[in-house]
Amino acid sequence: MSLDLDFVRSQFPALGSDWVFMDNAGGSQVLRDVAARVSDYLLTTNVQTGATYEPSRVSTQRVAETRQAFARFMNCDASEIVEGPSTTILLRFLSEAMTGRLQPGDEIILTNVDHEAHIGPWLRHAERGVTIKWWRCDPESFELDLDDLRALMTDRTRLVCVTHASNILGTINPIAEIADIVHEAGAELAVDAVAYAPHRAIDVQALKADYYVFSVYKVFGPHHAVMYGRRDKLEALDNIYHYFFDKSRVPHKLEPGNINYEAAWGSVGSVDYVAELGRQADGSTGRAAIEAGFAAIAEQERVVTERLMDFLTSRNSVRVIGRRSTAIEDRVSTVSFTVGDENSKRIVEAVDRAHVGIRHGDFYARRIVEEHGLLDRGGVVRVSMIHYNTVDEVDRLIAALEPEL
Repeated sequence: MSLDLDFVRSQFPALGSDWVFMDNAGGSQVLRDVAARVSDYLLTTNVQTGATYEPSRVSTQRVAETRQAFARFMNCDASEIVEGPSTTILLRFLSEAMTGRLQPGDEIILTNVDHEAHIGPWLRHAERGVTIKWWRCDPESFELDLDDLRALMTDRTRLVCVTHASNILGTINPIAEIADIVHEAGAELAVDAVAYAPHRAIDVQALKADYYVFSVYKVFGPHHAVMYGRRDKLEALDNIYHYFFDKSRVPHKLEPGNINYEAAWGSVGSVDYVAELGRQADGSTGRAAIEAGFAAIAEQERVVTERLMDFLTSRNSVRVIGRRSTAIEDRVSTVSFTVGDENSKRIVEAVDRAHVGIRHGDFYARRIVEEHGLLDRGGVVRVSMIHYNTVDEVDRLIAALEPEL
């Protein structure tokens, strides 16, 4: 399947500037329809939900529709959708809500390739006697070995936390296989999907994760986030809202202060956009259109990633951090590298002059950068592309990089 790139780029007003946006893992550009939805909500239905008067009924219905949209997006039931301001906050909420189920001597397994948002909240349970174990990547390949995970699992393991795709490496982890290992031991699996969600269709039924979280501002929308949780798992969590909410009040017991209604309504535009790409590709509708839309997205991203990877791997001074494969099943279009003993900041600043936006640093996945000796050189250079990036834009980046490598 191929994308109509003229149509795609026309949906993102910011792409009309003279900048090339290749820092998308930090936040993509926003769809025109998303902005229109946010504006419409604020100007026509900006009232509290749950009342009997008409504007409130419309607002209530709109918020309900956001859960239905993300249920289609993730292939689950609308009652299993929790919303919030960011993945970082939702994971903190999840950690707090799991407090009553974690006892001294219980174990949580974390990886050193995750964003700190999926590490810090769980470390807090160590103060209560919960044992933290580390599933570390190979220091040369940066791969997570499933046999290492199996060796860490015990009958006291309660939770395993892992990223679906690394926001530095771009590596796609085999979540369904990990889920089988975790569930066989009687534990639960929480997945950070922030770096995966803009690139591939999400099917939480096939992935078998118990909790799965991503941020919509990485998926062409506003600062908003969504968490799937299996209904029975959500019901078992503690209430972290007002005292008069009981544990059955899902999802509201996990949404203290209510969600941002205008951001939620705007976010539906992201779901509709992917579905429209799928409709254009093969005429499908509903969930099938979302899958078709992401199939077209994945192919376009493979093309631009291959163009960049071919250049980087041709330079003796460059070390790609992570997989060099550009296969759709292996990685997303986030590519990080270092250049000899050069400071990554200097490389990025040279590219800035060409009006190509990339970035350097640890990207809040500091542990993998720190533990592998990359922090003292300004971290890694990261190029994070998505489907609206073109081969011509990659060539413009290459032209800016070539004299520096």
